[in-house]
Amino acid sequence: DFAAQTGVRLIPYGGGSSVVGHINPLPGDAPVLTVDLGRMNRLLELDEASRLATFECGVPGPALEQELNQRGYTLGHFPQSFEFSTLGGWIATRSTGQQSYHYGRIEPLFAGGRLLTPLGTLDLPAFPASAAGPDLRHLVLGSEGRLGILTQAQVRIRPLPQKERFLAIFFPDWDSGMAAVKHMAQSGLAVSMLRLSDPVETETTLVLSGHDRLVSFAKWGLSLIGQREQRCMLIFGLTGRRDSTALAYRQVQSMARPYGGFAVNFFIGDKWQKSRFYTPYLRNTLWEHGYALDTLETALPWKAVPEAVQAIQASLHAALQPWNERVLVFSHLSHLYTDGASMYVTYLFRRAADPLETEQRWRAMKQGASEQIVRFGGTISHQHGIGLDHAAYLAAEKGPLGMEAIRSALHHFDPQGILNPGKLVDTSPVTQGDPLQA
Repeated sequence: DFAAQTGVRLIPYGGGSSVVGHINPLPGDAPVLTVDLGRMNRLLELDEASRLATFECGVPGPALEQELNQRGYTLGHFPQSFEFSTLGGWIATRSTGQQSYHYGRIEPLFAGGRLLTPLGTLDLPAFPASAAGPDLRHLVLGSEGRLGILTQAQVRIRPLPQKERFLAIFFPDWDSGMAAVKHMAQSGLAVSMLRLSDPVETETTLVLSGHDRLVSFAKWGLSLIGQREQRCMLIFGLTGRRDSTALAYRQVQSMARPYGGFAVNFFIGDKWQKSRFYTPYLRNTLWEHGYALDTLETALPWKAVPEAVQAIQASLHAALQPWNERVLVFSHLSHLYTDGASMYVTYLFRRAADPLETEQRWRAMKQGASEQIVRFGGTISHQHGIGLDHAAYLAAEKGPLGMEAIRSALHHFDPQGILNPGKLVDTSPVTQGDPLQA
């Protein structure tokens, strides 16, 4: 009401972990208030009969899991930003956890909730299933704070697994590994995660492990069986009952062998699990040493994955040629599906003396990679959302009619444009020039 009366704009704020500009205020004359949901962090109800938990949406990942774990349950949603991101943020950006192969993305976990909009409260009751018209939860999922402020959410929970372990398999090259994980994904194995790193990411992961002697021994052993510089590492997760995880382990091993897969059942998987949320902390450290680090991701059909991986990486290298600069690029496939896979790319480049030039370098790489994603028919975001960085490419995915449908929904719930303006869909006229700038 205050915002409607005064012209103030509101940006809902969860954990602030977005990497694509979801919470950045746009330039303009209107004052902007950040609505911090950090104190809305309670477990309101636990329905053990239905395995539904109702939380306030400001609850961060660790607090949510602690509340559930001490009662014998888990949500199982572990994005890279798990330590800081919130339940509301996961829903608003259609988040994906690292073990989505077992637990699912946030979409099936989100059973219902409450959205406070400028026009009033939208209650979304939790049904086991419904055919009563369009599912309004899917308006809220991915809405990025444009429709209202999500205050409560009911989520589908599971008992804590009897057993969980992460293990590694090495393949002689990228093509062998990719063929193997495609076979595994389409076979419906009862694993919780399949994450295949390319040769550069494999080497980077081993170097960053901090165990030089063990790594050297592992490399020596792998070289004896013909796996050298082009080797690729698969980290897979086993989560669930003891009998089902034992069966899944044997199935993974059996499917890996025809592709030259060699299992390593100690150290590497355990080390990955212990450090799985540490990578974002490298960003500030690298910056202080003169390097910028960023990530991008997409999901593509299997037939497009091999060529798209090469093209996206090549575009990042080519983008810095005008500055005679190099970029370190590595990637992995994760969140595998029967019809395709998510590709996650990390790229590291030198900062320039001039901050504006550093931004120009980043824009050139981001734009080049985004154009390749669109060219190969990939989604502009598998898990990071749209925000500011991806807004110019959303129309390629939704089409003109789809974009108008999204705009109409935003205008219906927020006719004055109070909430997080300019995000997801820009309701102002699009300027000419750089699509990222637009």
